Amino acid sequence: MATAVALIPLGYLLLRTAQGGPSSWWDTVVTPRTATLASTSLLLAAVVTLACLAIGVAGAWLVTRSDVPGRRLLAVLLALPLAVPSYVAAFTWVSVADLWSADPGTRFEGFTAAAVVLTLYTYPYVYLPVAAALVRVDPGQEEVARSLGRGPWSTLTTVTLPQVRPAIAGGALLASLYVLADFGAVSILRVDTFTRAIFTAFNAGFNRTMALTLATLLVLITLVILWGEGRTRRAGARFSSPRVVRPARALHLGVWRWPALAGLVAVVLAALGVPALSLVRWIGDGTSGSQAWERLGEAAVGSLTAAGAGALLTMALALPVGILAARHPGRLSAALERAAYLAHSLPGVVVGLSLVFFGVTVALPFYQTTWLLALAYATLFLPLGVSAVASAAGQAPPSLEEAAQALGTSPAAVFRRVTLPLTLPGIGAGAALVFLTAMKELPATLLLRPTGTETLATRLWSATAIGRYAEAAPYALVLVALAAIPTWLITRRSGILPAAAADGPAVEVAELEEPEVDLVRDMQP
Repeated sequence: MATAVALIPLGYLLLRTAQGGPSSWWDTVVTPRTATLASTSLLLAAVVTLACLAIGVAGAWLVTRSDVPGRRLLAVLLALPLAVPSYVAAFTWVSVADLWSADPGTRFEGFTAAAVVLTLYTYPYVYLPVAAALVRVDPGQEEVARSLGRGPWSTLTTVTLPQVRPAIAGGALLASLYVLADFGAVSILRVDTFTRAIFTAFNAGFNRTMALTLATLLVLITLVILWGEGRTRRAGARFSSPRVVRPARALHLGVWRWPALAGLVAVVLAALGVPALSLVRWIGDGTSGSQAWERLGEAAVGSLTAAGAGALLTMALALPVGILAARHPGRLSAALERAAYLAHSLPGVVVGLSLVFFGVTVALPFYQTTWLLALAYATLFLPLGVSAVASAAGQAPPSLEEAAQALGTSPAAVFRRVTLPLTLPGIGAGAALVFLTAMKELPATLLLRPTGTETLATRLWSATAIGRYAEAAPYALVLVALAAIPTWLITRRSGILPAAAADGPAVEVAELEEPEVDLVRDMQP
């Protein structure tokens, strides 16, 4: 069911391109325009992904494994850029650049501008999973390496990072697919990528064949990226249930403490300070903001309702796929998991149009309802839910389920009373991440929202499209504030906040295991 939902856009693309015939598809592919779009899109995705890896991995290591000052606060602040929509970030950066530019004719736009903006608001996709993985890694192997004479850098590159390689690869995958699918930032910063060309062709209506062809190329590129990410997956033990958890001792940076702090603060100021400065200035400019404030409550309710329905439906679909991938690894489960990622790289306009077609031809009672919009969110963001569920299920020792089954409990009862409770943290984190991302989604929301329904994203886009920044500011401010709540919850639930006694001795966590033991005890007659 979940895979079928994720493949709806692919079926739509195959149907529409088949109507034009292979020759039409090939004639569109082998053109200089398509080659330019492909090279720009791939180069932008590569540059942003590499930059996200540098910032995300370095930031995760500094807040979890070093004595950089203020790392508890930094652990939260480094995740907050995830709450800022890319189109809001692009608008605010253009505004600040115009304010400080010495040449009024120079505009903040182009490839470099898009790479900077997308990196600052995409690196949390790498930072969060890597930080969470570093917290869970047993420092014993690192201590052995240090005792054998390896230095801090050698230990980091040869011992620590290989242990969190799946988290690094997963974060890089999400970052690259996000860049390929992004429309808001590249459109505002005037960079010709696949998504901008697809949206322009669909919106103008003069060349839908080209738009569909470009979308199919995005799917092919995604398949290649998924294959490459799968090749990096680390084989070995997937489950552990230690009796003792020893937090890693913070590495003393010495004279590098303050440069490291300055680097992290610079990232936070660039990612959060620029939007804050622009929003404050927009609210203070002009009087057109009064109309926006009057409609603010209605738009906020629309956003919360649509995002909540999307998160609920997405996690219901992601739960079986995530548990299957974690508990029964194999070709079938891997294929189902990878299929969920295909639509994640497609622009929201393509997913929206495919679901308009699906609603009109297959699910007419749901057309122009919130649930069809929720289905679009589930199609777009299913990988976020699947990865969260699979991660939580993968860390829960399967021996608990085996013990419950040995006591005569039925598989359904084992799932309800053992597997599901152990997976709840992942379900909650996935729901928060899907809710956050759905609130920021724009193209699919514009196409599929029920008639008369507005959201913060659609109101914001409508106001900024005609240059009414004072009217747009309240929507942007409330959208970022609401999105910051699930971001903070994700940070708290991931366990990346450094403990106050991180340099202390090994910590007994039998109290953390007792609820798991009680779950099995409850299975006894």
